[in-house]
Amino acid sequence: MSIKRTITTGTAIAATAALGVGLAVAPATAKQGTAPLAGVLVDDNKFDSNGKDYDVVTEAVLAVLATNPDSAVGVLTQGNVRLTAFVPQDRAFVNLVEAVTGTKPANEQAAFETIAAAFPIETIEQILLYHVVPGKPITAKMAAASNGAKLKTAEGKRLTVVVKKGNVFLKDRASLTKNAKVVQANINKGNRQIAHGINGVLLPFNPAG
Repeated sequence: MSIKRTITTGTAIAATAALGVGLAVAPATAKQGTAPLAGVLVDDNKFDSNGKDYDVVTEAVLAVLATNPDSAVGVLTQGNVRLTAFVPQDRAFVNLVEAVTGTKPANEQAAFETIAAAFPIETIEQILLYHVVPGKPITAKMAAASNGAKLKTAEGKRLTVVVKKGNVFLKDRASLTKNAKVVQANINKGNRQIAHGINGVLLPFNPAG
């Protein structure tokens, strides 16, 4: 089953409001706050030309939850649950589509629609959970001191941390794509849920290309 972008901006805003998530980042002085990642990653739920934000992954999460409201990806709205998420920026999805198809999508929306058509919703859910590491939040400083560490993801498989010249990478299982680099660190720091923006989409399998 493929998915389509049918969730409107109003629906997304209403959904996040109902879940008690806002757009404000918790103060830096807060210790183990409960602001969920959904509240700091969701903007106005519109595709745009900014390749460094998180519109595509937001759409993917919303699509999964629309199909399966009980999906484990809903944990991103539950700020009391400790986790670390490595979140692909929009440009990462554009690059993924180009790597798989050989053709660069015209924009973020085209990238999302290509992925939605290529993968069933259950596979998209699997990919999203592969980016989530349950447990004590991992800060950028901790990651930089953890070369070779293997992180068990919510999907079940493990990610390997690779540190080179001070840069943190995550080793990808898929030979088609390059290892993802952390390019935006400590999103939502000080809370039980923390995220790091990465420049690649991690895949727990090798897609047919």
